[in-house]
Amino acid sequence: MSEAIVTLKKGEGRMLKSGGLWIFDNEIASILGSFEDGDIVAVHDFDGYGLGKGFINRNSKIRVRMMTRNRHQEIDEAFLKMRVQEAWDYRKKVSDTGSCRVIFGEADFLPGLVVDKFSDVLVVQSLALGIDRLKDQIVELLKEVLAADGIKIRGVYERSDAKVRRQEGMELYKGFIGEAFDTNVEIEENGVRYMVDVKDGQKTGFFLDQKYNRKAIQHLCKDAKVLDCFTHTGSFALNAGYGGAKEVTGVDASELAVEQAILNSKLNGMEDRVKFICRDVFELLPELEEKGEKFDVVILDPPAFTKSRNSVKNAVKGYREINLRAMKLVRDGGFLATCSCSHFMTYELFTQTIHQAARNVHKRLRQVEYRTQAPDHPILWAAEESYYLKFYVFQVVDEK
Repeated sequence: MSEAIVTLKKGEGRMLKSGGLWIFDNEIASILGSFEDGDIVAVHDFDGYGLGKGFINRNSKIRVRMMTRNRHQEIDEAFLKMRVQEAWDYRKKVSDTGSCRVIFGEADFLPGLVVDKFSDVLVVQSLALGIDRLKDQIVELLKEVLAADGIKIRGVYERSDAKVRRQEGMELYKGFIGEAFDTNVEIEENGVRYMVDVKDGQKTGFFLDQKYNRKAIQHLCKDAKVLDCFTHTGSFALNAGYGGAKEVTGVDASELAVEQAILNSKLNGMEDRVKFICRDVFELLPELEEKGEKFDVVILDPPAFTKSRNSVKNAVKGYREINLRAMKLVRDGGFLATCSCSHFMTYELFTQTIHQAARNVHKRLRQVEYRTQAPDHPILWAAEESYYLKFYVFQVVDEK
């Protein structure tokens, strides 16, 4: 059966033509031929010129997600194997592959699909209808590609429980792909060991995108008193401990995360120096300030305060609040590591917000470095959503 043809309006498809993978509903002039949501369709410009192929979904404002710019390319097993092989070859060049993100959606030209590798376990997240149909086939191909490098995968778990699936008309889902297995997985990163709960941990169980940012704070923390806010399962706190910190306090509002962090601290034999408390960071920081507490290093790794353009204003208030509170807790000449993981909080806006916070509390910031997500989460320049993590390290100096 021949593919349906999606034709763009004249002057539309600017994101697509600059290298992006999305076509929005309001860019389309017509759709000819029969199709079901999730099917592969051909995409033509207004004048009939072939722009490639992608999968369609009328439930989503992102009406078509492109799989290839080659209008003659069949989306078959050989094509999917090529995409998976290219993704893995890239990781081998740029990252420690013991645990890494193997497939990062649009940035690996497999839109809507995320696959994380934790040691010998894969965790899959499918966020778009068309890729959901291909998911099982891609997982099998990935296992083949890894096996060719001597890596045997003992289990695959699906974490397609992100609310964004509802925008695609899909139900939320989590469960095993294939045989059941123990979903607590031990990994090592930057010399630190963690137990990762791929079944019930946040997102896919562990945030791999901060791998090299965590490593970057190790040398700053030698002999330091450290506060790690929004610690999740303790990753920055434990890197501080590994770097030789004399005292580390990790804070998170989730009891489950704190329990996991305590377990991870014991796993590394750091429980005497790296401790965790379950508290709301926004409530705790003013209390610490009131007590006159000071830290050599303060780390802020909050969840995304905004997941849409509509809530950016409130997010700015949140980021400004925690940053100014944190700056007050850093001793003169100490360090602040601060980040945002929302792509709606742009680099410019995040930078401006931190600058305002510093002005408000009469602190001067000396930038040590600016970083972004680890290279196994590549940034595709034409796909804005692939650039989301902004990470600064500053020395905080009192005005005097």
